[in-house]
Amino acid sequence: MENKDRQIMDVAMKAGNILLESGAEIFRVEETINRIAKYYGVEDSDSFVLSSGIFITAEGKEKQIYARVKHIPLNAVHLERVAAVNQLSREIEEGKHTVEQARERLEAIEVMKGKKDLARMLASGLGAGCFCYVFGGDFFDAFTAFLAGFLLYCFVVWTEKNGKNMSKIVVNIMGGFLATMFAVLLYKCHLGTNLDYIIIGSIIPLLPGVSFTNAIRDLADGDYIAGTVRMIDALLVTFGIALGVGLMYTIYYKMTGGPML
Repeated sequence: MENKDRQIMDVAMKAGNILLESGAEIFRVEETINRIAKYYGVEDSDSFVLSSGIFITAEGKEKQIYARVKHIPLNAVHLERVAAVNQLSREIEEGKHTVEQARERLEAIEVMKGKKDLARMLASGLGAGCFCYVFGGDFFDAFTAFLAGFLLYCFVVWTEKNGKNMSKIVVNIMGGFLATMFAVLLYKCHLGTNLDYIIIGSIIPLLPGVSFTNAIRDLADGDYIAGTVRMIDALLVTFGIALGVGLMYTIYYKMTGGPML
């Protein structure tokens, strides 16, 4: 295979890599890879994408075969990177980038930073407070859930920076435990009136909404393997959160001799 064709497929692979590890749907990853390869002149190419890997094959004009496999573990969601690669793909089809320029853009997108930590903490608190209110809590419950959600995401941000080797299940068990603990402590300080609604709102930021939605979309598109893997991953996260809440409930019961709710 000619060196130029190999560079094209490397660019297509990198685009698919960024999309998949950032939480994009399977069909989006495959479509982006095929569109980039086709635009730059590699007509005979195929891609097979799973939730944790990409397989690419292509045949050059001289009948030389290009094949590459890339393992991509399940990772955190970075929707800003997905949007950036989508925009780059459109610009490539409009003829705005050479292969080298596209590669440089992808390298910049790969290290793109997300929202600032404080903004994410505030968003977590806001989401917790709003869902607490939606589920039946009053204004004071929503405010308490806001504080609990904010404190919870301080822990999440800390684990992202210092606990990269921690198991996802352990992180979510600890997250569910801490969210419940913060809710109980704030409730005991008379900052709310309905502890159950406060706890529900507090754990909302941990729920894997994007992963669950993508799993359903993959299943609907016929990508049963990828959809099932993502669904299991989302359910394991949910199970970890529930286990953390139950653990805090048990400790509270043992320490006080009475139920939490």
